[in-house]
Amino acid sequence: MYLLLGYIFIFTAKVADMTLATIRMIMVVRGKRLEAAAIGFIEVTIYILALGKVISELDNPVNIIVYALGFATGNYFGIFVEEKMALGTIIVQVTIPSDDTKLVERLREEGFGVTVFEGYGRDGMHHMLNVTILRKNLNKIYTILDQYNKKTFVTITDARSIRGGYFTRNKRK
Repeated sequence: MYLLLGYIFIFTAKVADMTLATIRMIMVVRGKRLEAAAIGFIEVTIYILALGKVISELDNPVNIIVYALGFATGNYFGIFVEEKMALGTIIVQVTIPSDDTKLVERLREEGFGVTVFEGYGRDGMHHMLNVTILRKNLNKIYTILDQYNKKTFVTITDARSIRGGYFTRNKRK
C-alpha cells in the first residue's frame, strides 16, 4: 500500500507540476509577470517534492517510470487546461471575395471590430478582414464564418498586447 501511495503521489505531483509549467510559460509569453512568478513558486515547490521522492528511492525503477508518465500526462493536460482557459487576445484574418460584404456586416452586428484591406490573390481581388478578439470568442467567429462560407480562408495569430481602437473601447464596457 505504501508503494502504491508513493506512485500516486509522484504521478499526481508531476502532472500538477507540468500543468502549472505550461500555464506559467503562457503567462511569461503574454507578459504577465506576477502571475508567472506566483505559478512558478507553486510549480517549483511541487517539483522539488516529487523529484525528492524519486531520488530518495532510486533503487525503485517504477518511481522513475511513474515520474516520466506524470511528466508526459502533465504536458498534455497543461495544454488542455490552457485551451479551456482561452487566455489572451488573437487576431483573426479572414479572406473573402471583394464583391461580398455580408460577412463584414454580420461580424460588426455581433460587436466585433473589423478592419478591411484589399488584396490580390490567385483568383483576383479579395478583401482581407482583420478582427481582433478575445480567444474565448474564437468559436463564435468560426460559427459565423461557417454560416457565411465553410471554405473561407482564415489565419490566426496571437496578439501580445493591444492599445486603442474599437476593441479596447468595447473591452472597457
